[in-house]
Amino acid sequence: MKFDIDVLFLNKKKQVLKIRHSMPRRRMSLLLWAHSVLELPAGTAAQTGTAPGDQLEFEKLS
Repeated sequence: MKFDIDVLFLNKKKQVLKIRHSMPRRRMSLLLWAHSVLELPAGTAAQTGTAPGDQLEFEKLS
């Protein structure tokens, strides 16, 4: 990865378990009980007010 990112760890119900804000290049992070990970441009989680415990919903683009 060439730039900082926000990393959101999600459970099976797409609920945010943990957020790593502006994670620098060449860093790793993990949460053993997370089902999936969502990577976003740095600052996106703060701009949208996303916090641990939030429920995400994904929609298909047509």
